[in-house]
Amino acid sequence: MILSILVPVYNEENTIEAVVDMLEQVPFSMDKEVILVDDGSQDNTRGIIETKLRARVDKVIYHDKNLGKGAAVRTAIKHASGGILAIHDADLEYNPFDLPRLIDPIIRGEADVVYGSRLLAGGSVRGLSFIYRMGNIFLTAVSNMFTRLRLTDMETCYKVFRRETLEKISIKEEGFGFDAEITAKAAKATPRITERAISYAGRSHADGKKNTWKQGFRVIFCIVKYGIFRNKPGPQALR
Repeated sequence: MILSILVPVYNEENTIEAVVDMLEQVPFSMDKEVILVDDGSQDNTRGIIETKLRARVDKVIYHDKNLGKGAAVRTAIKHASGGILAIHDADLEYNPFDLPRLIDPIIRGEADVVYGSRLLAGGSVRGLSFIYRMGNIFLTAVSNMFTRLRLTDMETCYKVFRRETLEKISIKEEGFGFDAEITAKAAKATPRITERAISYAGRSHADGKKNTWKQGFRVIFCIVKYGIFRNKPGPQALR
């Protein structure tokens, strides 16, 4: 089985090379492919990919303009060949060495979807401000109301899917509503969703962090939009 690591990239000239370095060092128990999707970066990200990284990763796809994270993930999925697919940001907030722990429940046949939670006990978290933490807890709670899951961190970057499960999900959202949409649709696709604690080193907006509290309104809209029209009772998240 192959692990496809999907890396949406937008204006990450300061971190993208280090992310690829770390992904090369992680001791995975299976073959992996790394897919970079540059979502119309306007800094030197594309130049770094072409001169330093193209030969070190498996696939590189470029968007002519910035379409949003959801669109970049959707493009990466189309080019992925793995039986397990993991989403990984290019900003070094998340630690690639956590990925083996996240794919393990899928390898062992215990889950179809695994979220990496910044709020579960056992992780190492710094740089997650009080406001963002409270906002994340609130948005996750609202999402859980509609999905009937018991997640602690719906907004996490780290989402890992069995391919057969992800193929049941059609991603429509291109921007920050992506997390709410894919969570709602995953809850409809399978009852086997679980979480594992991860480490996290948050960035400030000065360092390049892109999401703001204003995007929370779009997330709430998407939670309701994709969660309210349920065809069957929602599953319970595994522990």
